[in-house]
Amino acid sequence: MASILIIDDRPEDLAALNRALSAQHRLRAAASLDEALQLTADEPGPDLILLDATIGAIDFRQFHRRLRPGATGRATPVIVISACEGGDDEQTWLEQGADDYLPRPLRPAIVAARVRIQLELQAARARLLDQNRSLTAEVARRLADNLMIQDVSIRALARLAEVRDPETGDHLRRTQRYVRTLAEELRTHPRFAAFLTLENIELLGKSAPLHDIGKVGIRDEILLKPGRLTAEEREIMKAHSLLGFQAIQQAEQDSEQPIDFLRMAREITRWHHEKWDGSGYPDGLAGDAIPIAARLMALADVFDALIAERVYKRAFPVEQAGRIIREGRGSHFDPDIVDAFVAREADFIAIARDHARAGPLAAAERAATAAAPPATAQEPGGCP
Repeated sequence: MASILIIDDRPEDLAALNRALSAQHRLRAAASLDEALQLTADEPGPDLILLDATIGAIDFRQFHRRLRPGATGRATPVIVISACEGGDDEQTWLEQGADDYLPRPLRPAIVAARVRIQLELQAARARLLDQNRSLTAEVARRLADNLMIQDVSIRALARLAEVRDPETGDHLRRTQRYVRTLAEELRTHPRFAAFLTLENIELLGKSAPLHDIGKVGIRDEILLKPGRLTAEEREIMKAHSLLGFQAIQQAEQDSEQPIDFLRMAREITRWHHEKWDGSGYPDGLAGDAIPIAARLMALADVFDALIAERVYKRAFPVEQAGRIIREGRGSHFDPDIVDAFVAREADFIAIARDHARAGPLAAAERAATAAAPPATAQEPGGCP
């Protein structure tokens, strides 16, 4: 049974409303707005209000704001009862927010019909609200599922490179965090703010582990060679950037619509070995012609390669790695990205310690206490 609040002090109105509605609805009556508020203070508002226009004229808007919402959580519909039939009075009340209007004398059949219409409308609104909530929840669930599938797919792709080269696994996880750290430091910088939105920083984190996916196309005798590469072998190793780019580009072409993280992964994969001064590969890009994502990846990649122990080199102490990064400011790396590294160098070191395996970390600690010979930045696979 619907709960109907009658705000009316006229006995003839109360009698007519009782005859029309009491059989199907739960009725309560109040003789004033204050009494109505007291009557509903400790429970949800009624499903419908029948309001005498004379009483409502005192302060209807204030009353309606103070009334608790009904069970549907929406404002309670109001039907105004007035002695005037039609005309300006009806228009005035409807303009003020009343949902319907009943002229006196009240006729039970008309009252019952108008009340039924308003309650049905209220129920329909409630159903739509529930459906919208369910739809919103379903969209959110499917979006979460899609994001989870996307993340799992990225990790699976990155795992391909890790399977070919076991040393790559920790490298992927560390560089992912390095890139995020740099992006967070630079997100308010005038040169980077337009690109480093929260959404793009999230995409960077997703895309970074794919930067070496092209290594799956490099022959084992070169990829896993226990020593320095020859000049010819280095050229073959360099091809991993183009191999990865082509694989991701093909995935983009196969998709039915653009996928943002693939676009960013494509840029990172192809150009993370470019250098600020134009001496990098594969395209010899320089300065701002290198995409920001690739510039961030370049520094993260080199720093991690320096502190990692590989079959062809020892691990450099983190202090020496930091010095090499700073020396590359304006030549290998974007100067502002190097400045961001300097500002967050302690975070880089913490990330390295969190993810490093015991062997390489112990070697790095031992090396930190020894005199280190001069070194230049060497990237993974011995690629300069």
